[in-house]
Amino acid sequence: MQNTQRIVKRPIITEKATMESEQMNRFTFEVVQSANKIEIKNAIERMYGIQVTKVRTANFGGGKASTKYTNKGIVQEKAKKWKKAIVTVAQGETIDLFNNY
Repeated sequence: MQNTQRIVKRPIITEKATMESEQMNRFTFEVVQSANKIEIKNAIERMYGIQVTKVRTANFGGGKASTKYTNKGIVQEKAKKWKKAIVTVAQGETIDLFNNY
């Protein structure tokens, strides 16, 4: 099992994530790729002192290589791989993302 601070990298604060946190009690975090749902749930519960009811994950990046034309020739590189966790918090509880960091 990994360290709590190493599992959760940062909260994702976008318009869509903010709307979900206000309306549906779902908070979005960038997490380590090797973490599973149980580790993510335990890490969030320890960090914020709340009860997590559901965790959804999605992997991004690493797909088709992008081509860049530079002075040194054609360079192809894959997108950065990362994992997103959408955490649903128990009814009546919330996470204040702006004051915790």
